[in-house]
Amino acid sequence: GDRSGAGGRRDPDRLAADRRGDGAMSLLPPSTNSGYAGSRLAAYGLMFLGAMTIVVGLIHFALPDGGIGVIAGVDLSVGRETIVSMAAWMGALQIAHGLALLIVGWRYRTLVPLLLLLTALERGLMALDGWLLNGPQAGHHPPEHYGSVAIVILCLALLGLSLRTGTSK
Repeated sequence: GDRSGAGGRRDPDRLAADRRGDGAMSLLPPSTNSGYAGSRLAAYGLMFLGAMTIVVGLIHFALPDGGIGVIAGVDLSVGRETIVSMAAWMGALQIAHGLALLIVGWRYRTLVPLLLLLTALERGLMALDGWLLNGPQAGHHPPEHYGSVAIVILCLALLGLSLRTGTSK
């Protein structure tokens, strides 16, 4: 059949599939790593953040209390079912997000700066909420509040490395 798009031009995605010879699209498009000029350390750092995000997600998803009581020290005597189900929901999001960070750092490095910036924004908002806006009334901060501040700093340092071009990678 005719695979041309508007104006008779062929669809680039279709051309990639044709080059593979199978006529079908793969799950992962071709790597963009050859177009990445930043530091490999930034990509590895993003992959580390991805792995850590998956671990935290698994804790929130799999522990009987989602880690909210045993790790964060939150009193679950009121609203336990709602709090634990929200932790599991958040854990599912973290697992998917962590996988995306791993895949970008491994195969799509041209997106490393963007994902580092978005992760810094995410963690910055989490830190703002946990420390200034809606922090715990009793003064106890769970590990995530401290971790979010550290991750913002790490992401910004890695972002700087990812945007540098030159021979020392």
